[in-house]
Amino acid sequence: MVKKEIRVIGIDDSPFDKFHDKEVLVVGVVTRGGSWIDGVLSTKVKVDGSDATKKLADMINKCKFKPQLQCIFLNGIAVGGFNVIDVKELSKKTKLPVIIIIRRMPNIKNIKKTLIKINKKDKIKLIEKAGNVVQIDDIFVQLTGIDLDEAEKILKIVCTRSLIPEPLRLAHIIASGVVVGQSKGRA
Repeated sequence: MVKKEIRVIGIDDSPFDKFHDKEVLVVGVVTRGGSWIDGVLSTKVKVDGSDATKKLADMINKCKFKPQLQCIFLNGIAVGGFNVIDVKELSKKTKLPVIIIIRRMPNIKNIKKTLIKINKKDKIKLIEKAGNVVQIDDIFVQLTGIDLDEAEKILKIVCTRSLIPEPLRLAHIIASGVVVGQSKGRA
């Protein structure tokens, strides 16, 4: 049984200028279930880089909330453009399951084409490694270290104000508010 106040972290990046910014702010919000905020974490990753997995694992493992965390939510598989997260490695390094949340079914074929075009072919393996995209109600997910049944139970608890898990929604609001001066867009 999943506890009502399960501690989870939602991670999202801030808006950035892909032509000028070298780094992007990434925010993690730790909540109890979908209601209480326990804390906010942050790090920076390179735009279109390859440091996201290490930076996120370090951010999570070094935080005071780590002993209570039960699950990681990511807003997509990449931060800072095409800084693709190796979700298997992130799960292994943090010893936590990872649930990638996706609003719309991704067009993997187009993503692969783009990665080849911009000479980032190595990132295709990380996307494929993340596993199948599965629909749960009106959102799509990719699961690492957790089964579909358990993921659905956690989602029922943490999706309190929208289809998106509350810690992920809050991470999006905070990241864009800090960088732009006010929140904008959808998580």
